[in-house]
Amino acid sequence: MDLEARVSELERRLAALEAREAQQTQGAGQSEPADPAGDFWALEGFKARIAELGDDDGGVLFTGAVGLPTGERYEWQQGFPTGELLGEPAEDRQRTADALAALGSPVRIRLLREILAGQRTAAELTALDGVGTSGQIYHHLRQLTAAGWLHTTGRGRYEVPGGRVVPLLVVFAAATP
Repeated sequence: MDLEARVSELERRLAALEAREAQQTQGAGQSEPADPAGDFWALEGFKARIAELGDDDGGVLFTGAVGLPTGERYEWQQGFPTGELLGEPAEDRQRTADALAALGSPVRIRLLREILAGQRTAAELTALDGVGTSGQIYHHLRQLTAAGWLHTTGRGRYEVPGGRVVPLLVVFAAATP
């Protein structure tokens, strides 16, 4: 794309943003100016990125900056074009089903939350009320590990892999009514 066409496209997008902001301000009957960053700043940036890639079907973005009670910090963002999510091959559908099935137990959800909070060994997890016997705990930990929600760090310690912390919290958020 030549410089003139790029400038023209940027002018068009800026005018559209200004018009939308004016419409939102008028439509809401606000007496104060709208937030310059906008309520949907991440969405708007993602939509611009998708437009640059020429994908008319849109996509999904999730992002997070997380500080855990253990002191660990994770920053993550991931975006998927809609076509990639809706047209996944059979082997990916099975992997998706396995990952979601592993989260289908209240005990496993609790174990993941406890692990994120710092309870990391099977012995620590077995000591929790209402999670079952040590054999049941190991069964749940194996399922979570096989699905990629956990891995072992040695000496019987479990953790949520860094690249799965924000996606896991996104799943928790999406399931919250």
